[in-house]
This record gives sequence, structure tokens and C-alpha cells, in this order.
Amino acid sequence: MFKKITVQQLRLGMYIHALGGAWIHHPFWRSTFVLDDAEDLQQLKASAVPEVWIDLSKGLDVLDDRQSPVHPIETTPPDITAPDLLGTEPTPLGQEIAQARALCAQARDAVMAMFSEARMGRTVNMEKNSILVQEITNSVLRNPDALISVARLKTADNYTYMHSVAVSALMVALAKQLGFDEAKIHQAAMAGLLHDIGKAQANLHILNKPGALTDDEFAHMKRHPVAGYELLKHTIADQAVLDACLHHHERIDGRGYPHRLQGDAVSELARMNAICDVYDAITSNRPYKHGWSPAVALQRMAQWCHGHLDNHLFSAFVKALGVYPIGSLVRLNNGELAVVYAPCATNLLTPKVVRFYDTTRNQFLCPPKATDLCCVAHLRILQREDPDHWSFPDLDNIWQAAAAQETTACPVLE
Repeated sequence: MFKKITVQQLRLGMYIHALGGAWIHHPFWRSTFVLDDAEDLQQLKASAVPEVWIDLSKGLDVLDDRQSPVHPIETTPPDITAPDLLGTEPTPLGQEIAQARALCAQARDAVMAMFSEARMGRTVNMEKNSILVQEITNSVLRNPDALISVARLKTADNYTYMHSVAVSALMVALAKQLGFDEAKIHQAAMAGLLHDIGKAQANLHILNKPGALTDDEFAHMKRHPVAGYELLKHTIADQAVLDACLHHHERIDGRGYPHRLQGDAVSELARMNAICDVYDAITSNRPYKHGWSPAVALQRMAQWCHGHLDNHLFSAFVKALGVYPIGSLVRLNNGELAVVYAPCATNLLTPKVVRFYDTTRNQFLCPPKATDLCCVAHLRILQREDPDHWSFPDLDNIWQAAAAQETTACPVLE
């Protein structure tokens, strides 16, 4: 028998069958568990969870039944599946960025725990991963720019963990652009989340080294695809996900690793993973290298398509992110510099930007000017700019401030 109760009625010894509210509003990954820890009890009571379902056949009942919600007893358990993929209506960028920040914080801790468990030889918990993948997917489908942009702003300390989250989000955006169905989008997101799990077996000194690797150290790190495959092969039945984890460092020209596969011998999911992996790596700040601007990164990656990356999939990737992704520094035809803070739903070449510096006068604009290039005929982007050529310390703060005020929901360009 199942009973729905308020969180304030919880007590130790109850068997939690399902938690109410959104996943990001509570600190637990488990769908069902015995409430036998006083700290867990306090966390639940302090969370935004409004109510829970308890299983009376496996744990204690409430002490005072007078506060139970309507319909307290059920013979059929409530649905406790992962969040539904469908019905994700577009949301404004500003609204989704707030949710993306909360999701990133939860996801970082979850991936960190997954790596820690893998280091200790424990089986990867696919129930947790399925829930996380669904939340990542839902966020990207509601607004394709929010989570991708927020996840890029990782630190050197959490790079390994947030890289997995960022690649998963990028895989969703690319899969959506390619017209994948629900099951294949989930598959792509899972491949992105797990692709680097083999790094859990890497030497931590080498993994966290604040500098370029020696040849021997690089050879050590090149073992992580095979290590990841070995960690997952007895846990995951999806061979496509396993293959993507094993072969995301293969190249179209056959010069990749671990098996030097060439052309179509590299699966589509692995080729997608390679693109998303490279993009997030080169746009992220590392201890030994400052990340490239999103627009500069796409420009450089376009030069690698002939041998390294799949040209068709890369074209879809650019369309999914936009020619000028959020955070890109650009020069306008009037000599002003601007940073992109939101896409245009109808034209890849005319995003929304914040104009902040006049190169003709060598002075900052006070205040900066948020401008929708779709609506301003006399202004257009002249070229991409490399932030490394300038000394602007707060480009990310500029676009984040503008994006937080964005109230228009922009769907993915088809």
C-alpha cells in the first residue's frame, strides 16, 4: 500500500517510493530508499519537495495521519519514471539560464560521484545517469542555448566533470538538429555523459596536471576510451553508446585512437561525440591554455573537417549552435565590438549582441547597448574577433547579464 504524505510528516524508518516536485529541487538521485539517515531526513524537510509517496509494506507509517493530503491510500504505485522527454515547451533564455545553473550544480556533483565510484571499482549507476540525461535533454529542448552556454563556464578544478555534462548537452542539440527521435536523442545524451568515464582510471596527477603533457603522459591518457569501455561493457546493453565511448577519439582520416578506424568505420554516434568533445575542450579554460571564443572555435574546427571531423555532422553542429554562438566576440561594420548573448530564430548571421567597445575611439560604450541585429538594418557583423587579441576581462559577465534579461523563447533552427 502506498501513501502520499507531506515532507513534514516524514520520520526515520519510512520507505520512500517517490519524491514529488522537480528533480533539481531535491538532493537525492535514488528513486526508492529506506529513510534511515537523520541527515537525509533533514535535507528532505529543508528542500522544495512538497510531498512524497511512502510504501507501507516496506516501512513505517506516519505518526499523525490528520495532515495527510487527499487520496492518502493507493494500491497502485505512482509513476516514478524519469522526467518525461515530451511536452518541453520553449522557454525564454533568461528563465532557462536560471534553471541551467541549478542543473549544472547538481550535475557536477553527480558526475563527480560517478567518477569516484568508478575509481573504487563500483558499478556505474545507470538509474542516476538516466535521470540526469533526461534533465539535460529537457533543458536543451526547452532552450538550446542556456545549458550549453552555462556549462561552458567551467573552472579548471571541475573541468573533467563539467566537460561530461557539457558534451551531453551538445549531443542533444546536435541530435535534435539531425532530426533524431526521442530514443536516439536520449542515446546521444548518454554517450556524451559517459564518453570520458575511463578517465576515472587515469593517474590523478596526470589528469589534473596544470600544464602540457609529456609523450608518456599523453600515451597514458590515450588509454581512457578502452578503460571506459571496460568499465561500462557489463553495465550498458546499448552497443551504440558503448561504441561511442570507445571510439570518440577516432578520426575520419584513420589517425585517431584506439583502433585507427577510418571513414564510415567510425559510427555516427562516435563521430558526433568527437565533434562535441573537441568543441567543449577548446572553448573551456584549462590550467595551461585559455579557451577559445565559441566563434573562433567553430572557425578553427571547420579547418579540421577534411581529416579529423565529419563535415556533414559538423555543418549540422554549426547550425545547432549558430554561426556566432553565445559568448562570441564580433566586430560590427561601424567599428564597434560586441558579444553575442542570444540567437536569432530566423537568421544565423544576425544574433542579438551587446555592443560595448568603440574601436574607432578606443573607448568603452557607457552603458553597453543590447541590440537585436535582426531589427537594425544598418548594423551587421563584419568579422569574428579573437578575445586573446584584446584585454577584456569580463566578456562572460557582459553576455550573462544581457541573457538573464532575455524574455523571448527561441526554438532550434531546423
